[in-house]
Amino acid sequence: MKLSFHGAARTVTGSKHLLKLKNGNQILLDCGMFQGLGKETSNYNASLGFDATEVTAMILSHAHIDHSGLIPKLVKEGFTGTIFSTPATKDLAAVLMEDSAVIQRDDTKYINKKRASLGQKPIEPLYDIDDETLAVQQFQTIEYNVWFKVIDDVEAMFTDAGHIIGSASIHLKIKEDGQTTALTFSGDVGRYKDLILKSPETFPQADYIIIESTYGNSLHDDVINSTEVLLQWINKTVVEKKGKLIIPAFSVGRTQELLYSLNQLSLEKRLPRVPVYVDSPLSSKATQIVKHYPKLFNNRVQKILEHDDDPFDFPGLHFIESTDESKALNDLHQPCIIISASGMADAGRIKHHIANNIGNEKNTILLVGYCEPNSLGGRLMNGQKEIRIFGEFYDVVAEVGSMRSMSAHGDYDDLCQYLSCQNPALVKTVFVVHGEEDVQFDFRNSLIKKGFKDVIVPEMHQEFRLG
Repeated sequence: MKLSFHGAARTVTGSKHLLKLKNGNQILLDCGMFQGLGKETSNYNASLGFDATEVTAMILSHAHIDHSGLIPKLVKEGFTGTIFSTPATKDLAAVLMEDSAVIQRDDTKYINKKRASLGQKPIEPLYDIDDETLAVQQFQTIEYNVWFKVIDDVEAMFTDAGHIIGSASIHLKIKEDGQTTALTFSGDVGRYKDLILKSPETFPQADYIIIESTYGNSLHDDVINSTEVLLQWINKTVVEKKGKLIIPAFSVGRTQELLYSLNQLSLEKRLPRVPVYVDSPLSSKATQIVKHYPKLFNNRVQKILEHDDDPFDFPGLHFIESTDESKALNDLHQPCIIISASGMADAGRIKHHIANNIGNEKNTILLVGYCEPNSLGGRLMNGQKEIRIFGEFYDVVAEVGSMRSMSAHGDYDDLCQYLSCQNPALVKTVFVVHGEEDVQFDFRNSLIKKGFKDVIVPEMHQEFRLG
């Protein structure tokens, strides 16, 4: 069999890994959208890198758009097979892909108006709502820790990856020429002391492993202290400076962690009496879906549920739906907290909030997750003093802060703990993906020191023969 990499190869986003079997069948692991790569983003997303009509089946690790966002494009280009995922992943992917289709529709209308004024031909979105609807119909859900048939001679199993609700590592048993090969794709590995979710599960011995490396050369702050750190930023910004705390946050995962921490502070009567706005219809939908899967919460949250039936709600919380309500926040001249998507600040309503508030020293832009270096969030995190938003330049006057402890990605120690269930001597090859290139090579070198004898950082579209 052959394994090729068409995304998250020497970059963080766009997860797509394709298995080609000797009998002609092809299995796709994830079909993610590239994000935060500046002008190159559109070029990367324009082509899957393979023929969608030749893919037999697809398995999705989790719902984040950099893992699921090009599934409707896959279907649009002729894929008719089954898409396997956990139940929570299907529910979340449905709303995320729908949101992506709407954004593309609206952005394309705006771009085509400009192109028309310049005498240029119109462009088309990557996919539309009809493609997304058809894609959702091709999903088949499977629970954790159950082996299931993907196609003839291929079985798979999901184990909890602890990254977001429904996230999974994918384990394959592939029979060819009388032999069985075991391959594991980590998906995105979560943290072992997550505020809400269970820890990543152990998994069977693998012959080949594809592993993410987002934080493969660094350590996070202690997740237990994240609520205290958040409170410090709240007090500094809204109490002392009387300003606005603007928090870019991914709709799935990070937003719910923030609400959980704010709820805890509210229960302990330590949350200042200021309004908290979640300005993202997608975040509202995602939060409702997360609430439907309490069995996936860790023991700490299970105990909290015994006396608090909604750990993501508290007095003073407001979900903003309409565009007019969102715009009204710009005219609000009182201390408040605004949580808005996207987490990298590269799209969505958060860009407007940053543009409207970055020129006031009373305010704070607090980054709470991974940001591609070229994204708006990445540029802010890297200390740029002037940024460009919607074609206009803004001086960075507001304070910019970051909280590494809230990342849903495991750090170096978490990734090593995830792999600790494996005997390195029995692993033929480890493929390191989903990370900045220098981080991938740092993590590769660390794995070699830990006894994994063949560790490869694949290039985009590179193909390898297994066995």
